[in-house]
Amino acid sequence: MRELVFSLDYEPGCNEVADALAARPEARIRSLSLHATAESLWRVDHVTGPEEALAAVEDAFLTADYYADCLATEDCGATQETQVLDRSGDTLVLYSYWERTPACASVPHIALDHLGDGLLFETRNESRRYTWRIVHAGDGDVRAFFDAIEENVGECAELEVERLTEAASPRGASPGDDGDLPPEQEEALRAAVEHGYYETPREVDVGGLAEVLGVPRSTLTYRLRRAEAHMAEQRAAETRPTAGSSTRL
Repeated sequence: MRELVFSLDYEPGCNEVADALAARPEARIRSLSLHATAESLWRVDHVTGPEEALAAVEDAFLTADYYADCLATEDCGATQETQVLDRSGDTLVLYSYWERTPACASVPHIALDHLGDGLLFETRNESRRYTWRIVHAGDGDVRAFFDAIEENVGECAELEVERLTEAASPRGASPGDDGDLPPEQEEALRAAVEHGYYETPREVDVGGLAEVLGVPRSTLTYRLRRAEAHMAEQRAAETRPTAGSSTRL
């Protein structure tokens, strides 16, 4: 199994739920369940916060011009329904159902297209940040998945890859097909070293390094994280004790 964790940071006016949460930072949303097919999506969300914040989040779900999970930037004509399952004190539980149209796109549907079936989703909303955790079987094209997310969100949100974990390589095997980094990851890592990204304090941040390389910040973040993970896996494989050896504590 493999795990992807990433966030979408929405710009003002691009997502009504994000706008409602940004105005009420004490409120939080987390998914209790989330399921998708090629044609539809349904989910149950748990919202916490003061009464006024819960009312604003509920209103955003019920009255948004387009479904909150849709990555379209305008009404895409989808059929949607949201119901309140429970409201008590500082807690609100919402059920949402969405039938997509050809103009619709969402993270779960893009994941189905590029990562295959049998996916597990978990989400968390805080202010303008929408964090996704996806567990999948390890098949599919992760790079194409992130490229499709970036294409669909456009200028409305910034993608940040937080964690990519893969199944451990067999003992004695090199993690990766040939032990080498893809050219774009090697270029990113070399530029990071040359421009002082790994210095303390840093001489350049991800945004500045992305400008140097002429790539989106989210793309550079993804490439650096993959390169760093690859190197860490190689180092772990090289230093892993062999059968019969002992390690002094």
